Amino acid sequence: MRACVYTLGCKVNTYESEYIMLMLIEAGYEVVNNLDDVSDVYIINTCTVTNTADIKSRKIIHRIKRNNPNACIVVLGCYAEDHPDDFNDIDIYIGNKDKSKIIELLDLYFTNKEPIRRVGLDKDKFEDMFITDFKNRCRAFVKVQDGCENFCSYCIIPYVRGKCRSKDLNTVVKEVTTLVNKGFKEIVLTGIHTGHYGVDLDTSFADLLKALIKIEGLKRLRISSIEVTELNSDVLDVIKNSNIIVDHLHIPLQAGSDKVLKLMNRKYDLKYFEDKLKEIREIRPDISISTDIIVGFPSESEEDFLETIETARKFGFSKIHVFPYSDRKGTLASTMDGHIDGNIKKERARRLLQVSHELEKEYANKFIGKTLEVLFEEVKDGVSIGHTSNYLKVKVKGNIPSNTFKNVKIKSYLLDSLIGEVEEIK
Repeated sequence: MRACVYTLGCKVNTYESEYIMLMLIEAGYEVVNNLDDVSDVYIINTCTVTNTADIKSRKIIHRIKRNNPNACIVVLGCYAEDHPDDFNDIDIYIGNKDKSKIIELLDLYFTNKEPIRRVGLDKDKFEDMFITDFKNRCRAFVKVQDGCENFCSYCIIPYVRGKCRSKDLNTVVKEVTTLVNKGFKEIVLTGIHTGHYGVDLDTSFADLLKALIKIEGLKRLRISSIEVTELNSDVLDVIKNSNIIVDHLHIPLQAGSDKVLKLMNRKYDLKYFEDKLKEIREIRPDISISTDIIVGFPSESEEDFLETIETARKFGFSKIHVFPYSDRKGTLASTMDGHIDGNIKKERARRLLQVSHELEKEYANKFIGKTLEVLFEEVKDGVSIGHTSNYLKVKVKGNIPSNTFKNVKIKSYLLDSLIGEVEEIK
């Protein structure tokens, strides 16, 4: 039989979908990723982080149902967890529990031809998944943690992912070792609250990093995202002393105003964030620090927004991922006064994105004339494309095999990429 797996949302979903695809292949399924390929089974790994994510999830489900009336439709993930009563005509509907049992559930469905509905979290247990490959990618994701207990006032994720649970440290080491031995040179650690790894296992994120950087053959270790409060002295000490950990950190700020940060129930103020950035840059002067910022949070005034722009420039981010505030029913922010008009949110997002483009260019221009090590990933129209340790996109003419490191002399910056020439070893 043929199965199609479609993924919405974050790197954790991408990892989980990869695990599901590997299980399907092992069970004898032919696996495809194109929704236009006719399949016997369609599996949609959904997202609910914003209203837009909800809309996308619903549209995909409706489209697949409409176009494939005789196929087995499987809906799983955060949307299903947050909307347990939606789509009563779906064949298998399971939320964020039992993703690892997808083969068992498919066998049960095809045996009995009866719908299966299992929405509800196992709040105390990490659902173990172990991948041995990551198809069509140069860098492999490894999920080390699930759940979040921050309860930011705007966020639904703690309710659909549950409390923090971590993968056994030795299992993570074995999984990363397996992927490195398979040929992957860069590994990305991911989770819902990645830096909170180990709180339930009497270990820590720093301990995990220390173990992983010892793996022979691992060239780059990347952290998908980490909260500023989790960049403690132990973690920074590992970053300072390891050239395996890349020169890039993604640290969500969410707002550049102390007033808004407090309303968001974030666990820091601007001074704490700024002091931590200084500490990081003392040990990694050229590090790229990207961030997330939400605009149009309830009661955010124009003055608050202007302070956010000023803060973003002051902190010198290399890139800003901008999100207009999305009202999520069931969160504290949804009940707050002072919700912002949608057009104002869009306009603020546009203005902050312009700041991001300026900061991106300013950061990238620092490296013109320098030689950077690039991991090449793909070739398009005779141009090879890859990324540096600090996650700058680099393009050079010619066909360089994917998963290959080359030293590149940077010549210029164009649009969103550095342009360079490969320095051949003499």
